[in-house]
Amino acid sequence: MYPILLCSVFALTIITERLFSLRKKRVIHPEILQEIRKYWYGKEIDKAITICQNTDIAMSRILKAGLLRFNYGILEIERAIEGAGNHEATLLTANLRGLGVIANLAPLLGLLGTVTGMIKAFGAIAEKGTGNPSIVASGIAEALITTAAGLIVGIPALTVYYYLKGKVDRLVFDMEEISLKFLEELAQRRGHMPPEHKSTSKDAS
Repeated sequence: MYPILLCSVFALTIITERLFSLRKKRVIHPEILQEIRKYWYGKEIDKAITICQNTDIAMSRILKAGLLRFNYGILEIERAIEGAGNHEATLLTANLRGLGVIANLAPLLGLLGTVTGMIKAFGAIAEKGTGNPSIVASGIAEALITTAAGLIVGIPALTVYYYLKGKVDRLVFDMEEISLKFLEELAQRRGHMPPEHKSTSKDAS
């Protein structure tokens, strides 16, 4: 029961931290993006970088990577944004693996408690016989309680794990869309499109 209780504390801690960290305003802040866009397209890069540095959100860190490569051309900007985006996507999934482990571990700990409880019950039967049911009651109770406790911790943890994983996937998709839009608008202002978009246009035609 103590390991299961410890799992529940860890799961609650991870869930609370991730629910706070994965709020959309903590990852993608539309007002901040609008301000960055204003300076980005006005070619006031220093001001845009300053805003990114003063705003600790994933999207601003991604755009900052592109802004720092602004003078190296659209392809370098794209590579920098892609690299930063992959890094931020990894950070968004931080602790989720731990929550997944807890979701699978807690029921197994409950099953272990079931086994030890039944061993205790059969040990009592072997020692004192089956004449008194109360002799085996404590072992059976241990088995049932630990099983229930493991499931009580594991089922909510697994449910929240998949919910948060889906939320991360949506946020990553949104960040990719915003980054692509920034690149396309910047490419149009410079009078060309990135190579992959050119090939897409040819294929479509």
